Amino acid sequence: NGDVCVQPCSPSFHGETRFICKDKKWQMFTDTCANLDIRSLFQVMQPLIAGGHLPFVGKGSSVKPIDGAKYSGTDDHRNDNCQADFSCIIPDILSSPAIPGNIANIVDLLKQISLVLSGNVSRGKMQSYSRIANHILNSSVVSNWAFVRDRNASSVLLDSVNLFAGKLLLTNGSESIQERFISTKGYSIHKNNSGKSFDFSMEFSNSENITGHVFIPEEELLKLSKTSKAISIAFPTLGAIMETSHLDPVFVNGMVLSVALPEELQHVLLAFEKVNKLESVKARCVGWHSAERRWDDRACQIKSDGISSVICFCKYHRRTFKSFSILMSPTKLQSAVLGYITCVGLGLSIFSLALCLTIEIVVWHHVTKTEITFMRHFCLVNIATSLLIADVLFILAAIVHDTARSYRLCVAATFFLHFFYLALFFWMLSLGLLILYGLLLVFFKITRSVLIATAFSIGYGCPLVISVLTVAITEPRNGYLRSGACWLNWYETKALLAFVVPALSIIAVNLVVVIVVMVKTGRSAVGEGCKSRDLSNMIRISKNVALLTPVLGLTWGFGLATIIDKSSLAFHVTFALLNAFQGFFILLFGTLLDRKTREALRMSCLLLKRKRNLAKVIFLPPLTAYFKILW
Repeated sequence: NGDVCVQPCSPSFHGETRFICKDKKWQMFTDTCANLDIRSLFQVMQPLIAGGHLPFVGKGSSVKPIDGAKYSGTDDHRNDNCQADFSCIIPDILSSPAIPGNIANIVDLLKQISLVLSGNVSRGKMQSYSRIANHILNSSVVSNWAFVRDRNASSVLLDSVNLFAGKLLLTNGSESIQERFISTKGYSIHKNNSGKSFDFSMEFSNSENITGHVFIPEEELLKLSKTSKAISIAFPTLGAIMETSHLDPVFVNGMVLSVALPEELQHVLLAFEKVNKLESVKARCVGWHSAERRWDDRACQIKSDGISSVICFCKYHRRTFKSFSILMSPTKLQSAVLGYITCVGLGLSIFSLALCLTIEIVVWHHVTKTEITFMRHFCLVNIATSLLIADVLFILAAIVHDTARSYRLCVAATFFLHFFYLALFFWMLSLGLLILYGLLLVFFKITRSVLIATAFSIGYGCPLVISVLTVAITEPRNGYLRSGACWLNWYETKALLAFVVPALSIIAVNLVVVIVVMVKTGRSAVGEGCKSRDLSNMIRISKNVALLTPVLGLTWGFGLATIIDKSSLAFHVTFALLNAFQGFFILLFGTLLDRKTREALRMSCLLLKRKRNLAKVIFLPPLTAYFKILW
């Protein structure tokens, strides 16, 4: 029981079929056998791609030489059509069997097209895209999806279609592209409309049709400041495919409706005809959560539930990068509380870090007289700089994702965000190692130049290597970014581990540093009976722990809880509270509560005041006399 058997494909196919033993019977588990060469097909469309960039397509796809006579040179008219709407690849796709291996490759192809070729989607492009998607959404091949190796393939398909259709250009104010198992409609909308509806009637199986309706209320349209577009897509079989793929074990009793609306609109009404019209079957209105690969009850509410149909009132969510907890968590929770905490925390953190760096500039010459104090403030300045840049990039990444929606800009934002948050952790590691050096190696002296070179190598060298390797390994497979945010992928390539593993490792090292500090500062009171001395000792230990916790990043350890329990709002809120405000805590505990820094700041203020008074004595009387003469 549980043994796996691997069987090769027939000679005309590449890949393998895996069986698993259950109850003394071999049952097919995954099937990657395919005869469709997606990489060659995508290469045919290379003239459409800006800069000639050809992304990797399909895990395990075969790489075969392209038959030049087949795709180019012999028919210039066909080649022109291919460059306009990639219709030349459709015959090869439609003639291939929709077996699990080919389904996986076609999903990859559609994903690549939506990422690279989704600028200015014409009617011709959308028709070609819909014909390709229709081939694997056919009701006759739903059962084949159960053996696709990537269980998230149906969710990837939904995201890809949404992204591509969202860029559809509307001619004469409307557009309608109809296939048997996927239908796309778009309309120009403005606030003078009395209400806008999208009506779908589509084939569910060979014997019956089902209907669906999307309605945008008039009160929502009044929020529009200019003429905008609304796109809706209907999938009669996608719910059954998701059920087959075991993404969420529920029965989808109707078609799946997808909408792309202007950002001003928040609510939409959806009406579904039920497939199973028995009275005992109760309805739930849900929305698909792409990041967590599940149906979400919070997205919609039932407005009316009849025997044959149900009307849902849904809140339209733009997939935004709001929650700070996304940095460590594989999932992103939709919560207004998390959004407010992140916005307030980052704003206060950026202001605090700017103030912290200003104070360090003012007091620098007063507090850096010894090697240890120099390196302590040197590390603190780099920690504050890295966190300041990272926090600003966090906000810019959200803006890039929500407004520009440019894949390459999102990749660039994620790379620098990854680098500077890693730099934050490695500079905190440098500070932790410096504290150990000061406590344990009292008689071992290292020159300032060696300390600076070592700190720079750790602080910026290690993050650069990790961030470059991460993007180099995962981006060619388009597995660098996660769905719905400019941040590292989790479900497909586990790229997020390139941030989580170094961060948690550094937190563990710095936790040891804090324990060593506690032992060293508490040793003087061991064996002594004076309660007041014990109390002062405990206060000193607590103060040291409070001072070190933010500058060594120990609060990021709560990110482990968001990894273990992805859906707990309490863990996400705790993590966001502790770490979105880290810049404020660094200003408070790393700068303002440091006695030498406060004294140096006070001296600088007094010196500035004296200079101002001296300036008044020297310059004020002549200026006063001069203005009197002018008067």
